[in-house]
Amino acid sequence: MSQNVLSTVQKIHTPSPDSHKGQNGKLLIIGGSELFHAASMWSLTVASRIVDLVHYSSIPENNEIVKKAKEEFRNGIVVRREDVKAYIQEDDCILIGPGMTRDSETQNLTNSLLRAYPDKQWVIDAGALQMMDITLIPKNAILTPHHEEFHILLSKLNQKEGDSEKETVREMAKHLQCVVLLKGKIDIASNGNEMMEISGGNEGMTKGGTGDVLAGLIASLSCTNDPWVSTIAGSYINKKAGEKLYKSVGPYFNASDLAAQIPQSMAEILLRK
Repeated sequence: MSQNVLSTVQKIHTPSPDSHKGQNGKLLIIGGSELFHAASMWSLTVASRIVDLVHYSSIPENNEIVKKAKEEFRNGIVVRREDVKAYIQEDDCILIGPGMTRDSETQNLTNSLLRAYPDKQWVIDAGALQMMDITLIPKNAILTPHHEEFHILLSKLNQKEGDSEKETVREMAKHLQCVVLLKGKIDIASNGNEMMEISGGNEGMTKGGTGDVLAGLIASLSCTNDPWVSTIAGSYINKKAGEKLYKSVGPYFNASDLAAQIPQSMAEILLRK
């Protein structure tokens, strides 16, 4: 791991002993579908342990599941989709996409919200990432594509691949004026100027849902931190949590295990600075 990555991670804000409720972040998560119930809940699980308040908006079926699981989600409010705009105005960051399907409903919801709130801090993931109108991406948004989604974005931009994957990520981030995190064995991140590679993790992190955990982590950090710092720190902490699990169970862990491990890894990394 490069010193640049470590020094960036150490810039992350940690809650002050005299802080009050709401000062350590308010996050809105918009995600989920009839097909993918769990994805947005993994993002929710992580976020509820990091920020002061999480607002969660999904389809009615998922909203009901979360209401029944209140013992795992003590610090949040379930929001109906029709009420989501009021919470966008209130919250520090909006994560959209985990568990959303590639259809017109996702497309219409994502584009209408990006168009209406270009000045908010957005983390755009999964279904929303694939269905959004790229001309509506707000400045300083964070995009978290895996390789297939990255190539969908390249196609929409009519952008040719550069001499290297790193240069291609940098050019995309520069063109869109946002942060791009290309997820993989080695994550590649760029804000158009800086570029960093975050190595680590293991084969256990190929499980479904681990990307949703990462999106929830990055979005939580983005409530109180610069988007670039949040992206690098989120990638690093996520990989370190996976490595910690590997020491005890090898590759035999899932997204829920990873979400549960992240708070411990965050404390080890951030509270020792």
